Amino acid sequence: MVLVTPEKIAAVMALMPLPHSFAELDQLVSGGLPKNALKSSVERVCYNNEERKHLLYRIIPEATYKRRRDKLTAEESGRAERLARIYATAHYVWNADDDAKAFLHAPHPMLQGQTPLEISLTELGARRVEELLWKLYYGLVA
Repeated sequence: MVLVTPEKIAAVMALMPLPHSFAELDQLVSGGLPKNALKSSVERVCYNNEERKHLLYRIIPEATYKRRRDKLTAEESGRAERLARIYATAHYVWNADDDAKAFLHAPHPMLQGQTPLEISLTELGARRVEELLWKLYYGLVA
């Protein structure tokens, strides 16, 4: 049973048409997502322009991002998908944009006082955040 569907992840990135399976989403990521996919994800996650710039250029260095015409590389696309997946999962758990954002920006004791957004910049970190989110969802966190 998949709770956070590929459609929900793709919607965070404003992809059209929406993929209907993880295989389709993987194919899009492997082929390089549109540059706007990352921008859309960052806009959903951040509160203001300064935060957006900071996060965007942490994911892809500023000079590299500006050189990209239309598509991201497969590696950059993977980072964009990871951010969208974390946000989509947080939104599913909290069922509200503001609560999902607040969770991602607040230091958490189970993440050694770091924010879930900071931790999720790596794939293993993102897995830790997803695990925490599902524990919260199922009421397993003390």
